[in-house]
Amino acid sequence: MRLTDFDYHLPPDRIAQSPLQQRDASRLLVVDRSTHTFHHTRFSLIGEYLPDAALLVLNDTKVIPARLIGNKSGTGGKIELLLIREKETDIWEALAKPRRSLRIGTQIVFGNGRLIAEVLAKPEDGHCLVGLNYKGTFSTVLTEVGMMPLPPYIRRPPNAEDKVRYQSVYAATEGAIAAPTAGLHFTQELLAELKSNGTETATLTLHVGPGTFQPVKVEEIQTHKMHAEYIYLTETEANRIRLGRETGVKIIAIGTTVVRALESAGTTGTVEPYSGYSELFIYPGYQFNVVDALVTNFHLPKSTLLMLVSAFAGKDLIQKAYQEALQHNYRFYSYGDAMLIL
Repeated sequence: MRLTDFDYHLPPDRIAQSPLQQRDASRLLVVDRSTHTFHHTRFSLIGEYLPDAALLVLNDTKVIPARLIGNKSGTGGKIELLLIREKETDIWEALAKPRRSLRIGTQIVFGNGRLIAEVLAKPEDGHCLVGLNYKGTFSTVLTEVGMMPLPPYIRRPPNAEDKVRYQSVYAATEGAIAAPTAGLHFTQELLAELKSNGTETATLTLHVGPGTFQPVKVEEIQTHKMHAEYIYLTETEANRIRLGRETGVKIIAIGTTVVRALESAGTTGTVEPYSGYSELFIYPGYQFNVVDALVTNFHLPKSTLLMLVSAFAGKDLIQKAYQEALQHNYRFYSYGDAMLIL
């Protein structure tokens, strides 16, 4: 299967640059896999389309203000870091821009010295390893000097609103550098309404990493290697999901991150607790073990996320759904509209 099979033309003005005033006011394209039909509605009405017995599985990861802009000590040259994950205490894997100007031992100063990063290594994967020096607690310092790491297709600086809106209302476990965007449409009121109507929720954690935005650079997609992302699914929640499946409850993944987490935890055909990293790459031909339906946003051309939804719904149906969304002026990507794939 070739990379060009997952390409489509998206006019730049369809890329949402800001969130809507109300989270659940976004539009929802309901895609029925059995009938190959589409229905247009609002996200606030999603409950009308969910199965009577449904378990929504949510990713409770919380985005950290991982984007840092500072200056090299001595020369004052501007450097931008994106913290990816903590390898050991105060030692982080990071993306640096510009990377080539950095040398081992280079120090980068952020927030007038509130945080100092020293380059420890420059692996061949294009990342950097940096040691962080600061006073106080790291989360407090990062909140003071860091910014929300908005995706590169949002062509504006992050603002105060993004600190709230680029998180789901149920975000709880810090560690992501990108939001699981399907969850951004939910309000606490909508979740309470769904619960009152019999729809249950379960949670897991997948810390979204840079693989979300990294382009696929190989033409034969089977040879692409996913960036590892950390998943944590407790025994209690795994048991709830497993029991639901055994009793006929439909498992609704809220986002592609939840799909990857559940399928990583369910490779044997039954959902088990999971704690660790996963490099699971889902593309057409993959046989799903756990997920029955999916809520997801509209994804970038040639992306692994588009490949995942194409695996779930069928490449031809997804292509038709995307054309349907374009014809009806849907908003695309992180702050855009959503699909419910049944």
